Amino acid sequence: MTIRPLGKSGLALTSIGLGTWAIGGSGWKFAWGAQDDRDSIATIHRALDLGINWIDTAAVYGIGHSEEMVGEALAGRRNRALIATKFGRVGNPDGSIEGRLKADSVRRELEASLRRLRTDYIDLYQMHWPDPEPDIEEGWGEIAKAVKAGKVRYAGVSNFNVSQLERARKIHPVASLQPPYSMLRRDVEKELLPYCAANGIGVICYSPMQMGLLTGAFTRQRVAGLPQDDQRTRNPFFAEPALTRTLDFVEKLRPIAKRNGRSVGELAIAWVLRRPEVTAAIVGGRRPAQVEELVAAADWKLSRDEIAEIDVLLAGLSAGA
Repeated sequence: MTIRPLGKSGLALTSIGLGTWAIGGSGWKFAWGAQDDRDSIATIHRALDLGINWIDTAAVYGIGHSEEMVGEALAGRRNRALIATKFGRVGNPDGSIEGRLKADSVRRELEASLRRLRTDYIDLYQMHWPDPEPDIEEGWGEIAKAVKAGKVRYAGVSNFNVSQLERARKIHPVASLQPPYSMLRRDVEKELLPYCAANGIGVICYSPMQMGLLTGAFTRQRVAGLPQDDQRTRNPFFAEPALTRTLDFVEKLRPIAKRNGRSVGELAIAWVLRRPEVTAAIVGGRRPAQVEELVAAADWKLSRDEIAEIDVLLAGLSAGA
């Protein structure tokens, strides 16, 4: 599998990483519905067997449960995977999620994540959101201390804009940025990707398949049948009029994927990876078969003609055609 350097950090990542948002299970605000823990463990093991060398999680996924699953799956296998997790989003007793970046909260989160992950260091520790924004410097400064203490190897951020990246970099190097990026969300192309390239910051993209909409497996019936505790029922991409436009767009992508003997999901991932600024894409998996179906996208290099063909379709999508 293709391996790329993460900016100037020294880390080298396979161009696909396993995302574990959904394996956090149900019972929290941004859940993806119920999840079988046995499937979660099997999925992580299968990803490692297929050559994926890093796993992305976060303390808030399942309010700690996703990290617990990663820790259990990597017991006896810690040297086979780089762990990327995130901090700064904390669950409250009433089920709400709150941004916290004060130094004492960051310290508590780090120790809790180390315990759940069953490790004494985290390879890539990322500020999940710049929220509360006035506390960015305080939270980032605490992570700089954790790097010096050896509890964190490299520090990254997620969902930051250029000005927020500038603020963090004045305190401690930013190894990576984790933004949303897909055919349906392309704002990062304007400023963020060029900025990261110019400053040696790795880019790890999340939701390259837009929460499953770009896999080619969704229909209106499937969307209508999503369980109420699946956050996608509240996501505007899964509501009209966006849903119809996206499903029509996916149908136009199918011939491109089919010519290559690939799925639309693989095409969506390969499209994100076409950008030289992008280190890797996070591909979520809840069952081993899902990883098996998509892992080959890591080595699929789209031709110039295919990229141009997709550009035409994207122009039509933006115009509402």
